[in-house]
Amino acid sequence: MIPFSPPRIDQKVIDEVTSALKSGWITTGPKTKLFEKQITEYCGNKVSVAVNSWTMGMQVLLHWWGIGEGDEVILPAYTYCASANVIVHSGAKPVMVDVNEADFNISVDAIRKAITPKTKAIIAVDLAGFPCDYDAIMDLINEEAIQKQFNPHGENQEKLNRILIISDAAHSFGAIYKGKRAGSLTDISTFSFHAVKNLTTAEGGALCFDLPENFDHEIIYRDFCTMILHGQNKDALAKTQKGNWRYDVEEPGFKCNMTDLQAAIGLVELGRYEENLDRRKSIFEQYDAAFKNESWALTPLHTTVDKITSYHLYQLRIDGITENQRDKIMQLIFDQDVSVNVHFLPLPTLTAYKKRGYKMEDYPETWNKYHNEISLPVYFDLSDEQVQMVINAVKNAVSGLMM
Repeated sequence: MIPFSPPRIDQKVIDEVTSALKSGWITTGPKTKLFEKQITEYCGNKVSVAVNSWTMGMQVLLHWWGIGEGDEVILPAYTYCASANVIVHSGAKPVMVDVNEADFNISVDAIRKAITPKTKAIIAVDLAGFPCDYDAIMDLINEEAIQKQFNPHGENQEKLNRILIISDAAHSFGAIYKGKRAGSLTDISTFSFHAVKNLTTAEGGALCFDLPENFDHEIIYRDFCTMILHGQNKDALAKTQKGNWRYDVEEPGFKCNMTDLQAAIGLVELGRYEENLDRRKSIFEQYDAAFKNESWALTPLHTTVDKITSYHLYQLRIDGITENQRDKIMQLIFDQDVSVNVHFLPLPTLTAYKKRGYKMEDYPETWNKYHNEISLPVYFDLSDEQVQMVINAVKNAVSGLMM
């Protein structure tokens, strides 16, 4: 069976994790701090904070930004549930909007229609690793009429004095937009290093800050290191210094720090990440070549003059079929020992959001993208022979349905 997205665990990873275990330092320590620095160097942002998951990192971020009851946060209807769940848990309202016709990303025109004086942030999701139109989003929120209706609450919001733009970059580590890497494309970017991501730490994530110059990023880093450790002003590494046991808890915080065991995996993966991207690009190119002449195949947009994907997901769409037919095609592919997936079930199709009043018919382009989408395997250890097996399985399945 060809799996969908297994992590790359080889001897280099095993040796680095073993080194961390033997060091006696397995929670947040020197490897985590080094990983944060290397993320910042790679992405080109101002400062990075490693966390135990994208979700908890975003939860702390929304809390820090002062988002709560009565506020609204705009996001695409086409994303994983975590993007909306964190907004609900913050007490704010998720305002879902539709996606573009050309790609799977949030529509700037739809954002414009959704902005109100309650809007405090926009979460733009780089679906499949393809960057959003960040310049267009920034131009929009800086328009005089939109900026004037912004209603700030708290020191951070007053200092920025406009809607905060958050890049949900869970898929896009290594992606490029106008010569800059994901992580440095907007105010704050949030990465996921879950097991299925291009760069994994088993579980984990990072917050990458690139706010305007009137924000002190050293203070931001210090504050977040405190918030993600219950509000405690010294982590375990700092407390190992002689006589440095006493600490304070400055505010009731959260618990979502990354461990050195996680960072050990990340350091190996980051050190060879360009090799990973090259292999994933090769797999995309093989899929493109195989499906470009098939009348039923809608291949994903992944490279333009301004944008280069991180090659996280290859979202093939089958033209002219229903959702039910898509599911049958997937089963026929599975029957040939090839794993495929769907990214994602749109938020309004999920019980948690249907019962909150969201309706799928309000997002026609999201449905248009979802109902015929099949994500194909893409990972470093997928051989060219296996890529061909995937291609054959897809073609056989589509032919089998059409017969």
